[in-house]
Amino acid sequence: MTDAPDNVTLRYLRRIDEKVDRLSDSIADLASDVRGVKTHMAGFMQNEIAQDGALASVKARLDRIERRLDISGGQDQ
Repeated sequence: MTDAPDNVTLRYLRRIDEKVDRLSDSIADLASDVRGVKTHMAGFMQNEIAQDGALASVKARLDRIERRLDISGGQDQ
């Protein structure tokens, strides 16, 4: 009769261990997903910076053209 409580305890400990293993796998999957999102966001931010640079270049050229032609863009910024 003394073996019965030990067996029940071991059974519960094994269940807990299985659940912890599943949680660990789930956390690893989530961490991988977060890394993927961070990589995607980094690429997005780099693209955004490149577009901002291109837009600034076009604006600078337009400003030079307007000065050379002595015309105003209608809006002072």
